[in-house]
Amino acid sequence: MSSDQPVVVYPPTADGGRRVRLHEGFVGMAYTFLDVAEFLRRAGMEDVEASDIRTADWIEWRGGGPGVWEH
Repeated sequence: MSSDQPVVVYPPTADGGRRVRLHEGFVGMAYTFLDVAEFLRRAGMEDVEASDIRTADWIEWRGGGPGVWEH
């Protein structure tokens, strides 16, 4: 299933990590919403703040929102 959202955070894995995709490529495994923010900053989105991650409508959260990190 593809998404029109530029960022997709996948459901938690058994260890609580969530894969993060930016456009068509995976950028890492996040264990908190702060990790998501850091991946986006490293990808060139320097203006992204942690609070943006929790409320951004351009992030698709699959399997739970930014507060869900356990399988």
